[in-house]
Amino acid sequence: MIIKTLLANFIAETLAAAQARGDLPPVAMPEIVVERPQRAEFGDYATSLPLKLARAARMNPRAIAEILVKNMPQTDYVESATVAAPGFINFVLRPSWVAAQVDEIIRAGAEFGHLDVGQGQRVQVEYVSANPTGPLHVGHGRGAVLGSTLVKALAAAGFAVESEYYLNDAGNQIDAFNRTLYARYAQALGQSVEVPHDGYMGTYMVDLAQELSAAEGDRFLQMPPEQGAVELGVLGLNRMTAAIKEDLERLRVEFDSWFSERTLYEDDAFAQSMAILRGKGHIEEREGAVWFSSSQLGDDRDSVVIRTNGSPTYFASDIAYHYDKFERRHFDRVIDIWGADHMGHVARVKAVVGALGFDPAQLQVLISQLVTLRRGDEILRLSKRTGDIITMREVIEEVGADACRFFFLTRSADSQMDFDLELAVKQSQDNPVYYVQYAHARIASILRLARERGIDWSDGVVSLLTGPDELELVRKLLELPELVQLVAQELQPHHLPHYAQDLAAVFHSFYNRCRVISPDVPMTAARLKLVEAAQITLANSLHLMGIAAPDRM
Repeated sequence: MIIKTLLANFIAETLAAAQARGDLPPVAMPEIVVERPQRAEFGDYATSLPLKLARAARMNPRAIAEILVKNMPQTDYVESATVAAPGFINFVLRPSWVAAQVDEIIRAGAEFGHLDVGQGQRVQVEYVSANPTGPLHVGHGRGAVLGSTLVKALAAAGFAVESEYYLNDAGNQIDAFNRTLYARYAQALGQSVEVPHDGYMGTYMVDLAQELSAAEGDRFLQMPPEQGAVELGVLGLNRMTAAIKEDLERLRVEFDSWFSERTLYEDDAFAQSMAILRGKGHIEEREGAVWFSSSQLGDDRDSVVIRTNGSPTYFASDIAYHYDKFERRHFDRVIDIWGADHMGHVARVKAVVGALGFDPAQLQVLISQLVTLRRGDEILRLSKRTGDIITMREVIEEVGADACRFFFLTRSADSQMDFDLELAVKQSQDNPVYYVQYAHARIASILRLARERGIDWSDGVVSLLTGPDELELVRKLLELPELVQLVAQELQPHHLPHYAQDLAAVFHSFYNRCRVISPDVPMTAARLKLVEAAQITLANSLHLMGIAAPDRM
């Protein structure tokens, strides 16, 4: 249940009744927005509907607000509705109804916060999709956490979600990988071979070549060099892909499917999509290359699809891949999460989706911005272990998956972020993930103590929860469904860690002011119910982020 929706429906019914009585003119009903006031003294929720109605109704917005309040029937969830200048209506929830929601949260359990706003709409989320030519770095880690959290939130909101990793296993970068690996392999076997100038220079290629030479011997050197490079490259890519999967598993990231770029050309997806674009006049051949006329569709320039040497570009694969998503797999909505270096590609991919006959609005692209690693005041640029980029695996090994996931989520995707490794391992309230997990562990310890003492709170009477600290905690618990809806609609999972921190703070405040287990048996049972509801809500918010909810710390 979303309280904002409950109140919006209540307001709509009130407006319709006032219009039916002739108290308000029969103007069209605009969207009813219910928000939380910035200041708590104004109430729990507020609406600006009278301001929206004023022009069409030709009435003073405050007068409209007063008429609406006058027409509002009694409900079990609204304590009061008051008018505030220049035409707002502020609502205060009935305390007894708020307290009664503790039982509803406990009844829902792990499903608390789950909604049906998606109504089974099929959504695909594609993320990470790093070339399997090198290890994942921290930027990939941020995209991985962003994508996997969105998948969880969308599923909780009632969407039928599928997650996918797009494996770039074709094209020029794979050719460069093969030639680099072959050179390093030959070097490992004592031959003097130069690494190609466009190759991959990381030490990981040296390590990979040594592993393969130890496992395979020199059999690839017995082949013609081109054949040897290709066949060795297949083994190398398989190992790199396996390492990527292992790193993602360490970060608690899994995919429903791994989609091979190579298959786009093997099963005619590219040929079919190009035929459609040619038929609509969007393909041109000039300067020895094949172009998509994206400038005619709003992009700042045309885009090469086939190079002069006959090889397809990245964009060619993008065309076929999105054709496959919409035409062949019939997704209602596609969410792509790309790195900051792909920001300039958004317009042309949306343009080609429209050119293929689909609504460009069905494609949403999120850009995951850069991550700066710090250790306190020191900015880290290279791995001390290898002298290369700092890999995602190194960060996970240093701070753990929970801290990685929490810190990656604390900023919106389109904001650059600093990741302080020193802070991430602190066991203090300064570390936000520790602070939140400690709140859950404290809750678990309270309930564990109650069980050890043989206390049964299952029949606790929640109407006894009348104190301001108790009700403030319940109100904070009730925000979770609204938050799930917000994350699913706006694709902004950074709200989740901030909510978890706020909830932890409200719980700690409640715990410090209200004695949970006391000689007052009825109050003890009621407060234990509240503590149980808090545990459910905090655990659910952590699980949405893919973060553990520990019972002990």
